[in-house]
Amino acid sequence: MTPHPNPEVGAAVKAADRAHVFHSWSAQELIDPLAVAGAEGSYFWDHDGNRYLDFTSGLVYTNVGYQHPKVVAAIQEQAAHLSTFAPAFAVEARSEAARLIAERTPGDLDKIFFTNGGADAVEHAVRMARLHTGRPKVLSAYRSYHGGTQQAVNITGDPRRWASDSATAGVVHFWAPFHYRSRFYAETEEQECARALEHLETTIAFEGPSTVAAIILETIPGTAGIMLPPPGYLAGVREICDKYGIVFVLDEVMAGFGRTGEWFAADLYDVTPDLMTFAKGVNSGYVPLGGVAISAAIAETFGRRPYPGGLTYSGHPLACAAAVATINVMAEEGIVENAARLGADVVGPALRELAERHPSVGEVRGVGMFWAVELVKNRQTREPLVPYNASGEANAPMAAFGSAMKAGGVWPFVNMNRTHVVPPCNVSEAELKEGLAVLDAALSVADEYTE
Repeated sequence: MTPHPNPEVGAAVKAADRAHVFHSWSAQELIDPLAVAGAEGSYFWDHDGNRYLDFTSGLVYTNVGYQHPKVVAAIQEQAAHLSTFAPAFAVEARSEAARLIAERTPGDLDKIFFTNGGADAVEHAVRMARLHTGRPKVLSAYRSYHGGTQQAVNITGDPRRWASDSATAGVVHFWAPFHYRSRFYAETEEQECARALEHLETTIAFEGPSTVAAIILETIPGTAGIMLPPPGYLAGVREICDKYGIVFVLDEVMAGFGRTGEWFAADLYDVTPDLMTFAKGVNSGYVPLGGVAISAAIAETFGRRPYPGGLTYSGHPLACAAAVATINVMAEEGIVENAARLGADVVGPALRELAERHPSVGEVRGVGMFWAVELVKNRQTREPLVPYNASGEANAPMAAFGSAMKAGGVWPFVNMNRTHVVPPCNVSEAELKEGLAVLDAALSVADEYTE
């Protein structure tokens, strides 16, 4: 679709936004939201006619791109047939969405509890784990993000937690493996894995195994930096959970539904959790939807005992119809396979080549359509390009880098010292190369801040 500039409409949209919309994670008077006129495929555009290749997939959820005609049609057809219905009833779209999801989840995760998004999926997974075990505590990793609701943000391990953390949520944080910035002084990935597992088991021992209900991990941490766990780590966590009767929860809100070149990132590591949360890519964000995939053992806990939780819009027919269409589109069009192929053949090689030429690149890592570029001031010392959680003038190098990306026609996902390469999973090779060329030019701006 060709953008048709209309600055007057853009100005009106912006004025109404600034007058009435309260934006998340923002100081309201310091932001300047772009007024978006439309989107299609891997691109969106503003009212001035500027078009951007979206290297963010919205918030890493438009896995089949914007305005996919089959998903749009499914929503329209469902709205005409049965636009909404209460969650206590069996509804075709809800049943079919659950069936398609259960067919793709690992192991015996065959029961699906629908939520409205990822944060409340985490909330309910934790509630299920506590009720199943009768224990209060949840262990989660630093360098993690699990959502913005009260419990989920306390489980989160990045600075977004700080303002809401009252230390009363029954959450204990620990260090997960990240060899590039190891907390375990590891010299190899094998050491990193072994020492991270030892640290986790020691944490459990000192907290009291009989008090720990669940360990929750993002299978591959997303906004924290797309840090792929070393071989054996997730399997090791699974063993620790089995040893102490702890529920193992994997958060696949960002990594699931094709993002990693597999239906779920857990498939890359041949591990099955007891509970798995999902959202985002399940229907490419066209209508809000999330959920918890539940193992047989935990489902049995609530076989004759009511589960004390629910949501008015659980399994909303419009959202579930969008999920059915999205999953079918991904299967029919080979979108999961496309993500795997382009990640291995295009993105990975290109980013590694950029790392060789740009002193601002400390490390590249990722899989499928899920990549991060770690930006540093000094490669030898690995000093980050900007301080941890930097803002204002301290964040100027990252701000300059992000501005260079936008000027080149690519909308970046910039977080702390990283830029993420997370376009739609059905992005074309030509589109990817276009975006990577802009990234190359923008990294030259970041290079100016290196030592």
